[in-house]
Amino acid sequence: MSGHSKWNNIKRKKGANDAARAKIFTKIGREMSVIVKAGGPDPNVNSKLKDCIAKAKSLNVPNDNIERIIKRASGANDTADYEEIVYEGYGPCGVAMVVECLTDNRNRTAGDLRHYFDKYDGNMGQPGSVMFMFTRRGYIAIDGEGLDEDQVMEDALDAGAEDFNSSDGMLEIITDPNKVGAVREALEQKNYTLLTAQPEYYPTTFTSITDEDAMAKMVKLLEVLEDDDDVQNVWHNLDNLPEEDE
Repeated sequence: MSGHSKWNNIKRKKGANDAARAKIFTKIGREMSVIVKAGGPDPNVNSKLKDCIAKAKSLNVPNDNIERIIKRASGANDTADYEEIVYEGYGPCGVAMVVECLTDNRNRTAGDLRHYFDKYDGNMGQPGSVMFMFTRRGYIAIDGEGLDEDQVMEDALDAGAEDFNSSDGMLEIITDPNKVGAVREALEQKNYTLLTAQPEYYPTTFTSITDEDAMAKMVKLLEVLEDDDDVQNVWHNLDNLPEEDE
């Protein structure tokens, strides 16, 4: 997922074509495999796996796919070895970017990302070069259609949420990044359907792009990053990213 303009991003994910959906399944599968190897295949014991399964279902990954990924990752024949790496950099016009990756070859991934940044007028940064412009938080989104906002807010705060916001028909719930799973479970128990629930990097300062050519390069940079199988999430502080066409 990309950036902080969540509502448009979620709609785009939900309406993804077959090729884009296959990319999403690949990324979720890689993330789930790492989690299973680290904490075991039982979601009742492995809370990170439970959160990942919920994320997969929110992105319409079929149950059969989820079960197959867990079974393969817990088997002795799965020799894939991925590591999590967070890269930092700047896009066009100084847009700060944080890129989360899962890779089995850090040299390949670093080289690919450097190429993307260079090609679209950005540059890779050193660790800490942009991270100070972001804060870590948990983010949960619920489609607000037909719901009582005050009741949702009360239920969210009772579940341990820190903040609540309503924007363009979407109810946004902010949590401690370590409590997003517990808040998600509490809301699901009250039969709310969640669009997304995960920790994120949220910008504390924002950047605008006014030049059309620079904006086109920024959009293309986000596209090629999200199209890369090694890239799990892209966060940025651009506050005027154009909306996707419906």
